[in-house]
Amino acid sequence: MSIFAPFDEHSPIVLTVPGLGGSGPSHWQTLWEQSRPDTSRVELGMWDTPHRNAWVTRLDQAIRGAQAPVVLAAHSLGCLAVAWWAELSPQPFGWPVAGALLVAPADVDRPEVKSELAGFAPAPAKPLPFPSITVASRDDPWIGIDRARELAKGWGSFFVDAGPQGHLNAASGIGWWHEGQELLDRVLDAASDRSGRVRTAADARSLLAINATEAAQAHYLSRHA
Repeated sequence: MSIFAPFDEHSPIVLTVPGLGGSGPSHWQTLWEQSRPDTSRVELGMWDTPHRNAWVTRLDQAIRGAQAPVVLAAHSLGCLAVAWWAELSPQPFGWPVAGALLVAPADVDRPEVKSELAGFAPAPAKPLPFPSITVASRDDPWIGIDRARELAKGWGSFFVDAGPQGHLNAASGIGWWHEGQELLDRVLDAASDRSGRVRTAADARSLLAINATEAAQAHYLSRHA
């Protein structure tokens, strides 16, 4: 699915899931919501004082209310909300969530974790019931690269090393984040075929691994080798 293609009613819709504090006007999630007709935000509420069960409930309501396959684009603590939703709201593979892009997941298990994040511990470690890509930075103050890789492995998620780009947020200076858009489109392509049918688990994960590898090689590995 090209980022310049018109919205296809048979394609999955994209729901952004911000983290602690929400996403401001310069955050890539906000910019995507403004530029992509297939994308909107999940209003989790309580952005500065998040509560795990409340966030999972709000996320579940947004997913069920979409009445279409959903691809989630989560950031930081939003990634943990997605993981907890999968833990507490079991689904068949690929429906209603057909895929996810999980960016800079927060480490809620480290000893010095902020109190606002502690309620999301321990981080779920079971494979997610949908294909996903986890992206992490080598100098993220919220999580070490090895821990991010460990989370991705537990979630059955394809891992992309973004190099040293901080928390992959507005402060990272990535703006509209073209590389992230490319990865999101790879998830969308893996989630369903041209007719809108959700792919099988084996087909989705196989295609996602190929697509994400190509995207990583094209963008990250060439820039941060």
